[in-house]
Amino acid sequence: MISFILSLIALVLGYMLYGRYVARVFGPDNRNTPAYTMQDGIDYIPMPTWKVFMIQFLNIAGTGPIFGAIMGALYGPSAFLWIVFGCIFAGAVHDYISGMISLRLNGATLTEIVGKYLGHTTKRIAIVFTVLLLILVGAVFVSSPALILKGLTENVPGMGLYFWIAAIFIYYIFATLLPIDKIIGKIYPLFAFALLFMALGLMAALFIHWPQIPEVYDGLSNMHPNKIAQPIFPCLFVTIACGAISGFHATQSPLMARCLKHEKYGRPVFYGAMITEGVVALVWAAVAGYFFYDPASGDLAQHVTEQAPKVVEIMCKNWLGMVGGALALIGVVAAPITSGDTSLRSARIIIADAMKIKQKSLLSRLAIAIPIFVMVALIIWFNLTDKSGFAVIWGYFAWANQTLSVFTLWAITVYMILNHKPYFITLIPALFMTAVSVSYLCIAPECMALPKSIGYTCGAVAIIIALTRFFYWKNKHCSSK
Repeated sequence: MISFILSLIALVLGYMLYGRYVARVFGPDNRNTPAYTMQDGIDYIPMPTWKVFMIQFLNIAGTGPIFGAIMGALYGPSAFLWIVFGCIFAGAVHDYISGMISLRLNGATLTEIVGKYLGHTTKRIAIVFTVLLLILVGAVFVSSPALILKGLTENVPGMGLYFWIAAIFIYYIFATLLPIDKIIGKIYPLFAFALLFMALGLMAALFIHWPQIPEVYDGLSNMHPNKIAQPIFPCLFVTIACGAISGFHATQSPLMARCLKHEKYGRPVFYGAMITEGVVALVWAAVAGYFFYDPASGDLAQHVTEQAPKVVEIMCKNWLGMVGGALALIGVVAAPITSGDTSLRSARIIIADAMKIKQKSLLSRLAIAIPIFVMVALIIWFNLTDKSGFAVIWGYFAWANQTLSVFTLWAITVYMILNHKPYFITLIPALFMTAVSVSYLCIAPECMALPKSIGYTCGAVAIIIALTRFFYWKNKHCSSK
């Protein structure tokens, strides 16, 4: 528990100290925000800051900081360090600066930002890559909450898996098409309460039970039951994404950049939501560490074959009781649903911006949304008809998620240079995540499954190439001024 407590304190201090430094580096000012200058009653709508924070938090949360942290706990106490350092120095910086750039560019989507700072070719690649990722998120985040809801209503006639999949999918359709303040703006505070209750309730239970969990000071050796195929680097850094850094977040920030009333609120909304998500991931890493840990052997020997949704169900009911456990599970259900709906909304907006199609008309929104809904439905069907479908989809989703963060980090690094700001705060995370993404693609079982030596070599080469191209561009740009 010492590692958990110190990690929790570090996240709070990270927001107060490093978060303030990053905000000062960016320099928010008093200019009018796109919520006012671009107001259209659909996507650009001024909203209260507390509500914008709640929506941003739920948008980025999903099942990532819950399921990802549970699976990441299998690697041992290294998970605590990655959540803390990844969240403070990579994820929150990634979310804040990309969100603020969007704010400065009239609520520009991630792909528009990538195109502006990395070029049109990279933009076209990013559009395809990002839209496919968002469609995957929409499909995955229908399946996982439907499975949990099925378990909660297993004794209710007619409320089986297909019922809940259909209900969630219909909700996604309305949330994607209607003005953001009509559904998302009204029900997110209720979902946020359930999710925060779950995190705070489990945190209180941790302090009450004071369980034995793997500690950082006992060593950082890999505790994964399949440690040969799942080395800490790079697998841990992909498994725990949303609780540390996630490219998906940069697709969500423009939604709230279009609703923010003042630039000074960017730090609590963008940086603060990421730190809050890090706290959720930290809680579940500790809970899962207790669930898997066998104090007698000093290793992860208990229940290591249990899937993340089952761990959630067992621990919520055991530690929070029937009522508290049910409310906590609602929070776990709300998290993916409130990321799935806005992922499809983001996909619609990205395509609309790329094709220069205004979204005020319902028909124009339908013209873009219908093909998206069809693709999501086909992926869900694949997931239901092929038992290995979810594992395959999730594996590629996890890699694509972190690869998208590479696009974002390099784009915002270019922005920092062009605007004469200290660029090391984004360059270092960009290099690290480049190595993670390339190495994982090479050695992960669901990808190329190459020997680790080759994967690490490819990761090192990727860093060298990235640095070479970066400094060549920087020197050329500076010499032309």
